[in-house]
Amino acid sequence: MTLRVLAAMSGGVDSAVAAARIAEAGHDVTGVHLALSANPQSYRTGARGCCTIEDSRDARRAADVIGIPFYVWDMAERFHRDVVEDFVSEYAAGRTPNPCLRCNEKIKFEAVLDRALALGFDAVATGHHARLADGVLSRSPDTAKDQSYVLGVLTREQLQHAIFPLGDSTKAEVREEAARRGLMVADKPDSHDICFIADGDTRGFLAGRLGAEEGPIVDESGEVVGSHQGAYGFTVGQRKGLRIDRPAADGRPRYVLSIEPVSNTVTVGPRSALEVTAIVAARPVWNGPVDAPREPLACTVQLRAHGEVYGCHAQLSGDDLHITLDAPATGVAAGQAAVLYLGDTVIGSATIASAS
Repeated sequence: MTLRVLAAMSGGVDSAVAAARIAEAGHDVTGVHLALSANPQSYRTGARGCCTIEDSRDARRAADVIGIPFYVWDMAERFHRDVVEDFVSEYAAGRTPNPCLRCNEKIKFEAVLDRALALGFDAVATGHHARLADGVLSRSPDTAKDQSYVLGVLTREQLQHAIFPLGDSTKAEVREEAARRGLMVADKPDSHDICFIADGDTRGFLAGRLGAEEGPIVDESGEVVGSHQGAYGFTVGQRKGLRIDRPAADGRPRYVLSIEPVSNTVTVGPRSALEVTAIVAARPVWNGPVDAPREPLACTVQLRAHGEVYGCHAQLSGDDLHITLDAPATGVAAGQAAVLYLGDTVIGSATIASAS
């Protein structure tokens, strides 16, 4: 069966090879690059594989080599509202967002997919490293590049209209294939930083939008041990850059334990105080082969992109997902996603609201 497929082409090697594979399989493929900034010079520059002027040109050249039509879609306004403004507001509320996850959810698989379906396309293909079979999402065999975590927020309906052609390939295999196909992006470096923070200075970016506001850094007893210029510049589990006036009594490092935006207070303490075993997560999405568990379900959970996987029991109670970890986790931050797995298969996700 021939499908009409919209291939999202970021300008990187993964999306180029994904588009090439879909076209070679005989489908009717159109490439599209997403222009995510009204002023591209304000975003990161250099051949990094996401969101730059060079990336748009690289995507167009790849489409020419593959022999498919190519367009640029202006998503700048939607991206700014749903990703950049969300990023700022989440930090202002004392939470730690994942902008790449939000971009997948709100841009690539909401705005783009909605437009693609309206234009008569059957599916959207991307270069994500994850397996997708019969609408069920699973981990990539390349564990270092697996992106099932940042796709775990997608709904079943969105997954039904998605194609991940690289699902069974490692990154090394993708680069080798790109070179064989004559794609100039074969050796292009991967993107790692936040695309809309050009210099990588997240704290400076937030300060420019939220302003500086001095507040206290306190220990677990409430004693002031330092000061800061904005609680938004910290995240739970952070150790570096605290600029504390004096060391802990036992001489051990201190970590950020909590962030209180109303009082603009950052609380620090020992690493042991970061350990949590109970997580409450909001806005759950069930996208796997099992329904929402009304009784405790033995599974695993990932709490950060490329983070450790924990054994757990998960249960839906009211509108919230309650997760009990088999072993303590540290650095669990509100605003991040908790993605549940059965083996390598994603069964659902939710946004971390609190942990204890």
